[in-house]
Amino acid sequence: MVLKQENAVAGMKNHTKYHREYFMPPVPSMKWTQKEYITEAPTWCSVDLRDGNQALIVPMNLQEKLEYFQLLVKIGFKEIEVGFPAASETEFAFLRTLIEQNLIPDDVTIQVLTQSRDHIIRKTFEALTGAKKAIVHLYNSTSLAQREQVFRKSKEEIIDIAVGGAEMVKEFAQETEGNFQFQYSPESFTGTEMDFALEICNAVLDVWQPTEDNKVIINLPATVSMSMPHVYASQIEFMSDHLNYRDRVILSVHPHNDRGTGVADAELGVLAGAQRVEGTLFGNGERTGNVDVVTLALNLFSHGVDPKLNLEDIPAIRAECERLTNMTVGKRHPYAGELVFTAFSGSHQDAIAKGMKWREKGKRKYWTVPYLLIDPKDIGREYEGDIIRINSQSGKGGIGYILEQNYGIDLPAEMREGLGYRVKSVSDRLHKELMPSEIYDIFMQEYVNLTRPLEFLEYVFTRSDNYQTTVNVRIDDVVKELTGAGKGRLDAISNALRTNLGFSYTNLVYKEHALEVGSESQAVSYIGITATDGTEYWGCGIDADIMTSSVKALFSAVNKMCESQPVPLLVQN
Repeated sequence: MVLKQENAVAGMKNHTKYHREYFMPPVPSMKWTQKEYITEAPTWCSVDLRDGNQALIVPMNLQEKLEYFQLLVKIGFKEIEVGFPAASETEFAFLRTLIEQNLIPDDVTIQVLTQSRDHIIRKTFEALTGAKKAIVHLYNSTSLAQREQVFRKSKEEIIDIAVGGAEMVKEFAQETEGNFQFQYSPESFTGTEMDFALEICNAVLDVWQPTEDNKVIINLPATVSMSMPHVYASQIEFMSDHLNYRDRVILSVHPHNDRGTGVADAELGVLAGAQRVEGTLFGNGERTGNVDVVTLALNLFSHGVDPKLNLEDIPAIRAECERLTNMTVGKRHPYAGELVFTAFSGSHQDAIAKGMKWREKGKRKYWTVPYLLIDPKDIGREYEGDIIRINSQSGKGGIGYILEQNYGIDLPAEMREGLGYRVKSVSDRLHKELMPSEIYDIFMQEYVNLTRPLEFLEYVFTRSDNYQTTVNVRIDDVVKELTGAGKGRLDAISNALRTNLGFSYTNLVYKEHALEVGSESQAVSYIGITATDGTEYWGCGIDADIMTSSVKALFSAVNKMCESQPVPLLVQN
């Protein structure tokens, strides 16, 4: 689509049809701004099996719901909303299966949702018969827009709906076998006048009369996210400060993500007094979804706070969720996305690679690697293939890191630049990401044990005052014997090349190490030489013998130099 020029200049023409539909508290509520961070995890309630399930194109069947429930239990949720049992036979049968087959652990409380209507409440308690412990979640809509446009009712009539529902819930709970806790939500709380939201919640609390042993949950949902997160936090704090029976009330939030601020709404809501959060794995749910509990929990984890959920194998959790819901977790989804720990940018790669080395050498207590909020391995991600991936935007640091992590090749810093340009050139030409094996192949082809135009065959050393060498080489299928002398064996061979073939270079730089990945019996040597015009050339040698690997590295370096600077005597020979 091509935008018309006038639209691009003028911006959005219809912005004046929108206005702020939320309500600030009647008194200032900003104490939450004095808190720096959340010091302990809230109670988590998963609503995947209700809110998330109803948002699927094809809702889960009974077996899939059972598998998902088991996944949530394994992760560590202690409160799980299992559905709306009066809504469908599958929902009803699922709840009965959980209860009758004793599938609910003793430390897990199930939660069910019901509207404030007699026949729905009746059906809900029929499904709950025999539950060891269940939360009955009653709701009705309270916002100005819903009152005016949908229900056409006054505030008093809306309160009557809530109070009537609360009385029915209390009555059925007394008549039904089981152990029940009550929860009330003024649905569309964020579009409700704060004094009215407080009035209706207190009216419900007066019916239920919470006790220390059986507290009532007041859940304040951002059914539609309407404001910036600080407004929601102020609304939560106002309610927390003014609810009756506050010490016997568990204050809960249920943010949706319409403005993309679900996580911020939840975090600031907890700072403002919320003790409990309802959400889903990876943010599944109606429209833009619910708040993402995985992100919330791992945000706590990144601050050194135990989230009280086991998220140590995020790839497995993600795979299960995708299989059971037929939804896909985005590649950039916080923590869980395929690419969230991956750096393609050269400067990012260099900083990460150096940070990882700094951490390994110093055995640091705290994780502070640049660009990585947490250690990927803590949630089941791998360094290899996750942290640094290579394309035409990558840099020498990342390319060096890939070779070291995957193949044990620790390139000298000076050698990485030339390899980096070569790898990026290949990626740019092919217009694709390069896998570690492809980077390794480029390195081997461009720098390792090079034999054209000069191929090393063998050497012999003798020793008097200096090292004397005879080295056999092949030039264009002709074998030649060269002699030389030097203070060391490598120096002797280098002098043989200079004296007999006319090579001219200085500043021979040498590095070696054992090849610890793949084959511990091999040695890797790197040699850099500087031509008369100041250009530096590098080569690498790999061999079981450390001296031979050094000689092969030298031959590789001079062969690289021959690519751009032909040697007259070599050509004549």
